Amino acid sequence: MRQLGFPTLFCNQLDIDGGGRIIAYHMRMTDPKRHAVAAFKSLNFRTIAAGDSYNDTAMLAEADAGFFFRPPEHLPKEFPQFPVTQTYGELQSRFESAGS
Repeated sequence: MRQLGFPTLFCNQLDIDGGGRIIAYHMRMTDPKRHAVAAFKSLNFRTIAAGDSYNDTAMLAEADAGFFFRPPEHLPKEFPQFPVTQTYGELQSRFESAGS
């Protein structure tokens, strides 16, 4: 962390065995992305979120505007309420239109 200037980190905990392999993990909190969006909303921020996996769907639902960016094919079928973007141009357009 010294090489990075000791940034603020919010991490989960990993258990490492004697050989240096990860053998378990412990989440710092449940559903942290959704909680982060909810906290920003409670401060009267307009929230816009983009994600690409299952663990992002609660965050997308909590945000004022949420959409997928390059998700696996099956995900938009399961969560059709979230628009899909595939390019950075589409992503930028979604952010711009959601922010206005």
